[in-house]
Amino acid sequence: MEEMVGRWWHNAVTRLAQRGNPEAMVHLNDVQKSICVLFRAAGGSAALRLTPASEQRIGGPRSWLQRVAGSGGRAATARLEPDVLALPASLSVFDDRTLNRDLYLWLAIQSASFEHTGNWVADNCRASLRGLHHFPGFAPRYRQLQTAHLSQRADPSHLRGTAALAEAAIQAVLRGDGLSACQVQPLDVAPVWIWIGAGDALACGAARSAGTQDSADSTRTHSAEDKQRRRTERAQENQERNAMVLPFRDEALMSWSELVRVNRSTDDEDDGNAVAAANDMDKLSLAPDGQTLASRVKFDLDLPSTSADDLPLGPGLRLPEWDYRRGLMQPDHCVVQVMQARPGAPFVPSPALRLTARRVRRRLETLRDAPRPQHGQDSGDAIDLDAWVRFSADQFGHCGLRSDAPPVYTRHARSERSLATLLLADLSLSTDAYATSQTRVIDVIRDALFVFGEALCAVGDPFAMWGFSSVRRHHVRLQHLKSFDEAWNETTRARVGAVRPGYYTRMGAAIRHATLQLAGRPERRRLLMLLTDGKPNDLDIYEGRYGIEDTRHAIHEAHAAGLSPFCVTIDESGHDYLPLLFGQRGYALVHRPEDLVNRLTQAWATLARQ
Repeated sequence: MEEMVGRWWHNAVTRLAQRGNPEAMVHLNDVQKSICVLFRAAGGSAALRLTPASEQRIGGPRSWLQRVAGSGGRAATARLEPDVLALPASLSVFDDRTLNRDLYLWLAIQSASFEHTGNWVADNCRASLRGLHHFPGFAPRYRQLQTAHLSQRADPSHLRGTAALAEAAIQAVLRGDGLSACQVQPLDVAPVWIWIGAGDALACGAARSAGTQDSADSTRTHSAEDKQRRRTERAQENQERNAMVLPFRDEALMSWSELVRVNRSTDDEDDGNAVAAANDMDKLSLAPDGQTLASRVKFDLDLPSTSADDLPLGPGLRLPEWDYRRGLMQPDHCVVQVMQARPGAPFVPSPALRLTARRVRRRLETLRDAPRPQHGQDSGDAIDLDAWVRFSADQFGHCGLRSDAPPVYTRHARSERSLATLLLADLSLSTDAYATSQTRVIDVIRDALFVFGEALCAVGDPFAMWGFSSVRRHHVRLQHLKSFDEAWNETTRARVGAVRPGYYTRMGAAIRHATLQLAGRPERRRLLMLLTDGKPNDLDIYEGRYGIEDTRHAIHEAHAAGLSPFCVTIDESGHDYLPLLFGQRGYALVHRPEDLVNRLTQAWATLARQ
């Protein structure tokens, strides 16, 4: 009975003390696409991820009801970090739903121009001016947000001491009266909802990104649904042990903010309270204990002995790597070693796989003699929209182009195909996981490679197949399956049948190696197809934004070399990063791994007809 009454009292007081406008609430998921478009249009980095922000301690006055309920001291505010833009999961600051939506858009615009110098007020003022300069049409909406927010802020005359001075300075800046000489910190005042509350998070994030090889996922919880971005701080763990001393501090008994020396990285069981505890903490304290998760599994990922490993072909090739933090290309940074499986038993596909290969082969054989579209013709079967747009632009340009027979048509005609394809397969350790209850990912990839080889052999176009994995930058393994000058025969099929899970996924080096292979081909069109099950990663700093930026730079190099990169993936979270790497139409996401064979050949057939 006592617990029931206490729970009722807590819920009732919390509801009464709650501030906000639930009827005008706007959720981040509803405006996520618009935020991403505005952020990138304003010059924001395309590699930053958009995530929900976690609640942090805030300043400002609290009502007596909030003090009774113990609420009003924490809120989710916008924060900008080197690899993440964290915005509140929902906003109900204003009583108008349109204003709450405009607030999301404004935070995206301002964060794209935000530069951290240590002065929180000045940084936000400069970011606001830059944002309005990039989007002058947003100025009326910004003034409405500014006016509505000023009407909500507390009267400085009702405050005392430092809080009154800080609030007066903030309101003077919001009204446009100029910067105050008073140094204001985010915790000195109530949240300024139209500003970015970066504070020291940006500096901490920069130190973390340029630091050691600690796990990039240290601040992530084990729950896949919990995607909040939390702040962290570095702490030094004291390794001293006093066996006969049992200190006790009763004043810290109920505090979650103290550094608790619990090695969570070696705890395999989740007690179910980790997420709730993380939500109650302002910062997560990370104390390195001299070991990392990578070192714990190092024995399992060591390279095999020479007698058990694949055969190396020739000396290693040194390739560059892009470092986004310094904005430069590091020459000869990676060592690529070409490997080939030792001769073994021939690959014997299952009857079902043979049937699938014959069906796909017959379907693609029709492409060999099928009419192909020819664009930019002076007569044809349909209008070529791209050619029409170019011709119209030339008409209204300074040249004033005129023509009685404009080349704006598409005509289908039989012509000789000039197409070369290189298929690059991800053979990292993650492919050892089970795609279904009976089939591993590596088995699905092996079947896709076999069917792809059978189909392209029937078409007659030149093609090559490679696999890749890596163990840090000094050992990027390129698995030789079939080169352009080799025939599709029992030997190449045996190499495909011998593929096995490797190590990690240094994708940028593998794409650069494939670009070198395709750049020397004489064909008019050259396709670089990537088959993968996850994002770039490796044991060293090649993780998170670093790996994505290097891969993105390698794909840009492939485009500059005249290649057409395309990715086929079975990663369920591929939509989060593949548009950044390959563009909106440069990838295909396979939701069911067993559909990989058909989707791969279907994607190639579509690209071959373009």
